[in-house]
Amino acid sequence: MNVPSDRSFAERQDRADPLAKLRDSFRIPTRADGTEHVYFCGHSLGLQPKAVASVVQEELDSWARRAVDGHFESARPWLSYHERFAPSLARLVGAQPLEVVAMNTLTVNLHLMLASFYRPTRERSKILIEKHAFSSDRYAVASQARLHGFDPHAAVLEIGPRPGEEAVRTEDVLALIEREGAQIATVMLPGVQFLNGQTFDLRAIASAAQRAGCRVGFDLAHAIGNVPLALHDSGADFAVWCHYKYLNAGPGAVGGCFVHERHARDFDLVRLGGWWGHDKASRFQMPHDIQPLAGAEGWQISNLPILAAAPMLASLPLFDAAGMPALRAKSVQLTGYLESLLRAQLADSVKILTPADPEARGCQLSLRLRRTSTQAREVFNALAAAGFTGDWREPDVIRVAPVPLYNTFAEVWEFVAALGRLLR
Repeated sequence: MNVPSDRSFAERQDRADPLAKLRDSFRIPTRADGTEHVYFCGHSLGLQPKAVASVVQEELDSWARRAVDGHFESARPWLSYHERFAPSLARLVGAQPLEVVAMNTLTVNLHLMLASFYRPTRERSKILIEKHAFSSDRYAVASQARLHGFDPHAAVLEIGPRPGEEAVRTEDVLALIEREGAQIATVMLPGVQFLNGQTFDLRAIASAAQRAGCRVGFDLAHAIGNVPLALHDSGADFAVWCHYKYLNAGPGAVGGCFVHERHARDFDLVRLGGWWGHDKASRFQMPHDIQPLAGAEGWQISNLPILAAAPMLASLPLFDAAGMPALRAKSVQLTGYLESLLRAQLADSVKILTPADPEARGCQLSLRLRRTSTQAREVFNALAAAGFTGDWREPDVIRVAPVPLYNTFAEVWEFVAALGRLLR
């Protein structure tokens, strides 16, 4: 993508952007002088939709006026609150409403899924993850191996990039599964890798895993709301995600979970039970034995934390209004513009770790400055002081994500210009 380097090009792109008005739906952090930050950290915590305050206040008011009766008599009864999110979440991950549920938090959901879909035996005990997995995923799979009596150092199998490369090649994942598949119980990989922003081919990986007799699931924390997904068609057994990154539901927001339709009524499948996963018709009769709900709802263990879920009522309608195809189209343009400016103006000073192919990445670019890590951190700190918000990952990676819901082409131009001034 070769584009003009002048700011006027960015301004023309913004004027022509059919999604530009979405930015007005968010609260943009401001600097001391009242000007807006350039916020490129939606991959870590999304911005607050303006409608969040009123939605949360409505639930607080309902609690104040109705107390326990809010579970049944509120304008949005708390008893069935999670059901409101299923249609939108199903559209975002490419699934059926039966296959998705909002519940718990990401790593809690991962443990619940592994309790069902990591059932190691002496012959088939390994769980495949990627070498640079987010630490919470690594800790979860290691503890699951230990729970089943296996040494994590032997049971956790890793796939990483080739020497000198930054991204994991799909063909290497498929070859490893074919080679080691008879020993692998579960494949658990990301939809988008958190550090370098590369996308994984979920359909190809799931197909290879199932041919080898493995269960397969994905962590979509950096994928949902960022890239198009087709979980049902991929054939994955399960997936988990959070809602506080690209889905803008606030710090510590409730998480989400997918369980494929083929498991919807497999009530013999081992699971960790809780009363909210019990059949709704007899839930309050509290029978002795659990009767799991069909679908992903059957993995619920407790009622939804309403105040942690309410912000989703403000955020998800924005995705429904825009549609993922339009958001993805803008994302490809916006991130491509950032890449083009960096390569044209700062190629000698900045290395882009994220794949160049737009189909192999989301909106995030991960950058390594051609400086010592100490000098690079000083540049990052100076950017932050000047009102440019990305994030730093040890030892030397700067992650920036121009999000199509609220970022602009002019902000991309300003960021590259500021980075260039600092590097000079």
